[in-house]
Amino acid sequence: MYLPKIILASASPRRAEILRTAGWQFETLAVHIDETRHQDEEAVSYVKRLAREKAETAAGRSTGLTVVGADTTVVVEEQILEKPIDSDDAERMLRLLNGRWHKVLTGVAVVDRKNPTRVDYQATEVKFAAMNDDDISWYVASEEPMDKAGAYAIQGLGARFIEGIRGDYFNVVGLPIRLVYELLHSAQADGE
Repeated sequence: MYLPKIILASASPRRAEILRTAGWQFETLAVHIDETRHQDEEAVSYVKRLAREKAETAAGRSTGLTVVGADTTVVVEEQILEKPIDSDDAERMLRLLNGRWHKVLTGVAVVDRKNPTRVDYQATEVKFAAMNDDDISWYVASEEPMDKAGAYAIQGLGARFIEGIRGDYFNVVGLPIRLVYELLHSAQADGE
């Protein structure tokens, strides 16, 4: 099965590892965009917009390969949890997630020169186990939560606090690989 070489508009080692695991050839092109959420912007619109902006920015600087952009956020009780700004913010987020189900949303955009931009998102539900104050303090002190949406990494030390998952594991890590494949396949089919 042919998988076109792509440009991943991200510096995320987690997203790169997912592509390597899936046997996908890629180059990375990290881009920096303003990730400030617009006033009253809902989570789905937010991750789709950022994924599109990342992919389009990278496409403007790329070699002509198809570009994939992605953005992930966490939502609990209608609150959007982005990356924590400091350790107090990480603790706040972990207390919100403590013992609860929440959603992880990842927007994915595919940009190439031959087809219209494709944008979609994936949602996965994750349940945190109950954490005590020592668990939260230890985890924040590990510094793993500091650059992660929702202040945790399911594939890292945070795995010990995950009680359940409904949906795509790779989405929680940061790149729903099946959705990427579907968007690329759809774009190729339209280009034929």
